[in-house]
Formats: sequence, C-alpha cells, structure tokens
Amino acid sequence: MQDYEVSVLRLNSHYLVDIEEGKNGSVLKLNSMKMGNLWNEMDVLIFNSWLWWTRIGTPSQPFDHIEDGNQTVKSMDQIEAYRKALTTWANWVDTSVNTTKTKVIFQALSPSHYNGREWNKSEGTNCEGEKEPIILTNNGTLYPKDSSPPSLVLKEVLNQMKKPIHLLDITTLSKLRKDGHPSKFNTYGLVDCKHWCIAGVQDTWNQLLYYALKKLFI
Repeated sequence: MQDYEVSVLRLNSHYLVDIEEGKNGSVLKLNSMKMGNLWNEMDVLIFNSWLWWTRIGTPSQPFDHIEDGNQTVKSMDQIEAYRKALTTWANWVDTSVNTTKTKVIFQALSPSHYNGREWNKSEGTNCEGEKEPIILTNNGTLYPKDSSPPSLVLKEVLNQMKKPIHLLDITTLSKLRKDGHPSKFNTYGLVDCKHWCIAGVQDTWNQLLYYALKKLFI
C-alpha cells in the first residue's frame, strides 16, 4: 500500500509452531518456533490460530506425527496440543519480541455455525438458509460470555504472559452472525458455515483492528 507507506506481509503458519520433515514423515513440533525469526523486525504482529487444530486426529491432519518434548506420537488431544503450542508462542514473545517497538495482537477464535441448536433450531440444522443475525433475548443472555475450551485456553495463556498483548476479541459478536457464511454458495459443494462472506463480518473485525492500532500507537 504505497499511498500509506505501509507493507502488509501474510505468512501461513496455521499452528504457530514448526512443521518439519522427518525420517518417518512430517512432524508438528510443539516446542519449536523457528518461524519467529522472520517476524522480529515487524512493527505489528497479528496472530490467529485454532481452526486448523480441529484437524488433529482426522484424515485431514496435515502432518504425520506430533513431537512434544522428547515424545513423538501420531496424534493427541486437540485442546492440549493447542495449549502447548500457544505456550511455546507465548514464551517466544516474552523472550524475543521487543514490544516497545513491535506491537503484538492475537485475534480470538472465529466461530462456526454448524449447530442450529445454538439458536433454538432443530438438531441437524446449520447456517444454510439463514438470512438474519441471531437476536439477543431481552437480558442479552442467549449468547453468554464465551466459555469454549479453546477460548479459555487462549485467555489463560495470554494472562500468564509478561509482555503486553492485545486480544482482538471478535468471538461473541461473530457468534451472532449465523447469516454471514457462504453456506452452499461456494466452490466446494458442501455447506460452509465456517468461513465468512466478503463483505460482511470481517468489516467489523477490521474496524476493531483499526481502533486497536490507534490505541497502541497513540
């Protein structure tokens, strides 16, 4: 973006930690983060991770083994693996990032809408055909504070960090947007209640990010 003298670099590191080729196939290394060497010189770092962790233990798992310290396994609990990788990332930020120069933002979980029972629909329904957001009850309790295990793990790890991290908490507001997904209108042939339409929900995320950046740099 030359007009603003800003460069935006997008790096794919779905699990934050390293995936390397080994003798017996690819290995997710929960205690290794060599990619961090590429990030140190940035003015702003924005991280996001969770959705790919749900592939652990499924046919779409994109690696053959998981290395946890001196132990190597074929698979492990998704939440526990996520916690260990987040802890590795947090330790890297605390020891390697100069947060007076480099501001660090972590985007909270992006929710999906595959379970219609969450908004009082029958079992087996999803976001297909949804045209309106979820309407909160009078006291606003239809969607209480997000207490999903991955969200709790993320906030727990962030709260234990020494360096200042800004949590871009988009989870609860996005939960209300059951109407914001591509649904059956995509190129995959399946109902997609995980990704988001453009334009839409992400515009609100961008507004929140804009105000977060103003707060961090003013």
